[in-house]
Amino acid sequence: MRDQITPLILTYNEAPNIGRTLEQLRWAHEIVVVDSFSTDQTLEIVSQFPQVRVFQRVFDDFVSQWDFGLKQTGISTDWVLAIDADFVLTSGLVDELNSLEPEPNIHGYQVSITFCVNGRPLRSSLLPALPVLYRRQSATYLQDGHTQHVLVSGAVSKLHFEILHDDRKTFNRWFESQRQYMALEAKKLLRTNSSNLNVPDKVRCLRLIAPIVMPWYCLLIRRGILDGWPGFYYAFQRTFAELILSLYLIEADLRSVSLRIKRRKNLALGKEPVSGSNPN
Repeated sequence: MRDQITPLILTYNEAPNIGRTLEQLRWAHEIVVVDSFSTDQTLEIVSQFPQVRVFQRVFDDFVSQWDFGLKQTGISTDWVLAIDADFVLTSGLVDELNSLEPEPNIHGYQVSITFCVNGRPLRSSLLPALPVLYRRQSATYLQDGHTQHVLVSGAVSKLHFEILHDDRKTFNRWFESQRQYMALEAKKLLRTNSSNLNVPDKVRCLRLIAPIVMPWYCLLIRRGILDGWPGFYYAFQRTFAELILSLYLIEADLRSVSLRIKRRKNLALGKEPVSGSNPN
């Protein structure tokens, strides 16, 4: 089965991560990397793996980047393993891929994601299982806030072993990424009818509730307190990210209130026609 799989990875300044990720993919005959013109040592590290083909494309959004990787890089295998540059396959998962025998009706596989802090796996996190292995012709990417979802046209099964999410980039890089991600999440929440939101997003729309609940949820309900300082670090990360999102939502509320007040003042001064009246 592994001979029928091409790993596909997106990169941008992933020097702290990409080497560990590629080490666990040495079994692949070919690996495709779509790079967004990295300015660190990412491409230098990638060049040490002879089976990697690199394509560079200016980043606009994740959906376009993944679509480019799937459709315009010459991948010929039936199956694609689409992973982030900080996703490290466990040895158990590599062995499972080798022995995998998909039924004809199976078009994709989900894999559980274990979050790591400086290489230490946590007991649990907020990361869901993701469909990272799928038939190339069966996948369609859709934008969802700051990230993307892949839709697989066919039955999706689940693999037993996990992938490690082990991001070693700096806190400053994480902070900047979260600022950008939460701005996109805020836009999604503000534009989506509440009836179409899932429960976590409905809680987020309550503004300050999510950042208040998040540390208790991560530390107690998800048992992060048992992981010691790494567990606290993860809980504080997620709380801070939710606080950024709440601030973006509150900022939008304040801007909307300010615009309404300004409009009312203009109407009172006769600077704007009342709806339905004749401005002449």
